[in-house]
Amino acid sequence: MEAEEQIRRWRLILGQDSEKRFSGMGNTALSQEQMLMDEALAAIYNRTEQGGFGEGAGNGIHSRGAGKGPSNPQISRWLGDVRTLFDKELVTVIQNDAINRCGLKQLLFEPELLENIEPNVNLASTILMLKDQIPKRSKESVRKFIQKIVEEINKLLEQDIKRAVTAAVNRRKHSPIPSASALDFKMTISRNLKHYNPEIQTIIPEHFYFFDRTSTTAANKWTIILDIDQSGSMGESVIYSSIISCILASMASVKTRIVAFDTNIVDLTEKSDDPVDLLFGFQLGGGTDINKSVAYCEQFIENPSKTLFFLISDLEEGGNRAAFLRRMEEMKESGVTVVSLLALADGGKPYYDTHMAQKLAGFGIPCFSCSPQLLPELLEKALKGQDLSSFEKAKGNSKG
Repeated sequence: MEAEEQIRRWRLILGQDSEKRFSGMGNTALSQEQMLMDEALAAIYNRTEQGGFGEGAGNGIHSRGAGKGPSNPQISRWLGDVRTLFDKELVTVIQNDAINRCGLKQLLFEPELLENIEPNVNLASTILMLKDQIPKRSKESVRKFIQKIVEEINKLLEQDIKRAVTAAVNRRKHSPIPSASALDFKMTISRNLKHYNPEIQTIIPEHFYFFDRTSTTAANKWTIILDIDQSGSMGESVIYSSIISCILASMASVKTRIVAFDTNIVDLTEKSDDPVDLLFGFQLGGGTDINKSVAYCEQFIENPSKTLFFLISDLEEGGNRAAFLRRMEEMKESGVTVVSLLALADGGKPYYDTHMAQKLAGFGIPCFSCSPQLLPELLEKALKGQDLSSFEKAKGNSKG
């Protein structure tokens, strides 16, 4: 058995071309995990037609069969696979080889080139995944590049998100309790115009309207928790989620918590005043333990009926799947508004565990992809307590 395992290791080292030579040496077929390792290694070390990133247009990184455009999403996922499959020391070696062999070095290590590249979310996610490899002389250029992405997305979403949250949370509710400081002058005047007295040239109100100030107290504030998967396939989602988190955190009308997870948990709430700093707080790639992260987030649920929990993940649970599903079901039953977002991306088909998505949908938890442009509408509906299943069907996003 030990000899067969050693042969498998040599097969991984020498690549697919050596498979025939080892086939007569016993049961040396690669396991599923070893096959994934083989594919990951072939991407940079096999320079034949059977593997490798070929030379292409765009940024010089090209995956076989991907056409003539850049293939940053594939590279982002590949980097995530490498982090999951290999020890940390090997990951560093493999990533360095990828940078040298596949054209990534030209982008990351030459500040002048990076400054002239059009902002691209896919490339930004790749850069963030390799942020520990960026030399000092390029760090400022990389930060400026990420800042461009942040500004573009912020410009696209900020006003709509703030409008949506304000419309849902501060709905100008009126109270029957009189209070001079809470008098709604505009509503009182408009509703009493028919009681205008021309003799004394003034309105004599028959009814006064007062704002309900109780909805703005800390105990009645909505808490929005964003639990963000930082595994390799979620690179683009992480960027959108971070920016959206910062927009929400800037609003005094809601309390926002930002949590990132793989097999470990990082609370990034304190970095929410700067979306670039928040992005650099993520460590893209690695395994996934959603159950552990959901358990951590439960401590922030003070008032279930005023809590909105977003799980942003591909649902590829590497931890306790049964416990994860049980936690999500219990959270939903407690009164928390729970939403599972499979992707926050402009384009591309989301990658996710269909079985887990169906299980969550069975609990009445909406589980679907949502483009960034639709998120303000989703937020408003969720905070107003409206049925999100109709939102899924209307947008064609249902994954259940």
